[in-house]
Amino acid sequence: MIRHMPVLALAVSLIAASAQAQDRIPSHCIAVADAAPGLEYLHQASFRDPLPADTVRINYIDHASFLIQTTGGLNAVTDFTGFIGNVDLIPDIVTMNHAHSTHWTSAPDPAIPHVLRGWGEVFGEGVDHYLDLGEMLVRNVPTDIRSFRGVEARGNSIFIFEVAGLCIGHLGHLHQEPSPEQYAAIGRLDVVMAPVDGGLTLDLPTMMRVVGRLRSSVVIPMHWFGDGTLRAFVDGMSTQFAVIDAGESSLELSLANLPRQPTIVVLRPQLLQDAD
Repeated sequence: MIRHMPVLALAVSLIAASAQAQDRIPSHCIAVADAAPGLEYLHQASFRDPLPADTVRINYIDHASFLIQTTGGLNAVTDFTGFIGNVDLIPDIVTMNHAHSTHWTSAPDPAIPHVLRGWGEVFGEGVDHYLDLGEMLVRNVPTDIRSFRGVEARGNSIFIFEVAGLCIGHLGHLHQEPSPEQYAAIGRLDVVMAPVDGGLTLDLPTMMRVVGRLRSSVVIPMHWFGDGTLRAFVDGMSTQFAVIDAGESSLELSLANLPRQPTIVVLRPQLLQDAD
């Protein structure tokens, strides 16, 4: 059964500093750490709102696209398609995968400083990213994808964002269960965005096994087509994970407010828009 979470107000002191001036809290991607109790997030928060220190805001935009924002003002968009809403926002970083056109664009705005493609220039070659912007580190773990040629080795990327001491993983258009070596390269993820369509990516039993093995504190389902596929995943994982569905499109996370029990947080996609 899905439980609704009460609204929790956060009283914080804001640090006025540029993104480049921020120091990144060391993450623990490769070392399992105990999670603190009490997942907290603000309802009706705007992506324009400032963030408390050492906090990350995640907005579910659409399909497999999320906006990840930092205290220092960095904006990263996953599986960027070129459109995030009728807003004046140039992301600092965009990541893309090319299994389908709904996960990338061939013409990203040239004003975007860092465009990270999840595939290499040569078919099957793959690519490796390690982008350190001080406050945020972005890296990838290549995986294989199905393609019109059969299988494209290293054609998908799992992108990992290390920020505010958190490890946030986006599984992309995952077509294979990670190998032991890939699981090791991924490391410990506090937050994972997992595609749960059950067919275009991994089948649901395999995806459930992947999510169960990652054992992240927060799992955000993505890439679902209607409540039927979403419900199948949530119901299948409900014996291992708590479930929260408050009807929101965003949440704010820090090391201090990760839930003690692994939790599926259902976000509802919403294109970015400025407050009226």
